[in-house]
Amino acid sequence: MADDYQMIEVPAGVDPNQFVKGMGGGSSMVPPSSITQKEKADLLEKIDPTKVVEEIRHKFLGEALINGKWVKVQALQGRALSEKGAWDLSNLMLSVSSQNVSISKLNDREIRDRTLNIVKTAQYMCNQNWEEYGLKGTDQFHFIHQIIISNTFITLKQPEGEGIRKMIIGTLTESRVQQSSPQNQRGGLLNLFRRR
Repeated sequence: MADDYQMIEVPAGVDPNQFVKGMGGGSSMVPPSSITQKEKADLLEKIDPTKVVEEIRHKFLGEALINGKWVKVQALQGRALSEKGAWDLSNLMLSVSSQNVSISKLNDREIRDRTLNIVKTAQYMCNQNWEEYGLKGTDQFHFIHQIIISNTFITLKQPEGEGIRKMIIGTLTESRVQQSSPQNQRGGLLNLFRRR
């Protein structure tokens, strides 16, 4: 029986008591358009592949996040890239690690071709600039290759077939339908639980 009910969440930043009063009084306390924009912004903020690239850049530099600050780990400095190497390679990944790319529509062939081109460019950059990048062994080339191909491929797989775009549109549509439904406009406290 408990599975027949679904909890309705109060939007972030809204007083729960005011929200319930607004639902029971026949009008929504927060206009649907402002909730929708906030939800859209929240979703887009969560879909931010640039954060991973920034973390990879710090890892290339031999740094670890300790108490909210990136700190050089002495044991890793012998294998760390130079600032130039870390920045160049992370900037290369940023070309596909953005919110714009995440909400685009890509097919499998485009994803594979783009990933291959980025990895080839990274290899060329490492071969051409190995000394400037602080590379000390061929194993580092393979290590960098695997990091860049994994991050790029997975990042580009997210928008395959408009997956993320459809998820965002579906979430926003569901939100609008729930907010404009007559069932959500009456019922007071009893409306906090509704039949599926």
